[in-house]
Amino acid sequence: MNMSKTWPFLLLLLLTAVSSYAHTPGEHAKVYFKNLKDGDTISNNYKVEFGIEGYGIVPAGTKDKRRHTAGHHHLLIDHPGNLDMDEPLDHSRNCIHFDAGEQDAILNLPPGKHTLQLLLGDENHEPTDPPLMSKKITITVQ
Repeated sequence: MNMSKTWPFLLLLLLTAVSSYAHTPGEHAKVYFKNLKDGDTISNNYKVEFGIEGYGIVPAGTKDKRRHTAGHHHLLIDHPGNLDMDEPLDHSRNCIHFDAGEQDAILNLPPGKHTLQLLLGDENHEPTDPPLMSKKITITVQ
């Protein structure tokens, strides 16, 4: 076997394997709401807590090796569901970024029904691959 022709292929194979590992949560990783469930009724200024298992939380922009095993939360509120999972998440009233690695937030929503969903993003606000996303829940604000 001619090693001078083989080593570039092996290097490419190794780089592909390493890059596919980056930002890839394990099969048991999940994000969820710790203190809310589908159908709950809450009052305004409710403190919602975010949970995560099998993956870590770091602030947005983290560049060290932790960025491959952690991300930060995004809270989707009444989101229309047209997310491109290959692009950075938008900054809007429907997609709240928790750039500092926060794991809770005060909800101040108008009375009525609302949908909530968590989505974990990497240091560039791109969803993990596969996406680490909670179940969408519907709550009522009094």
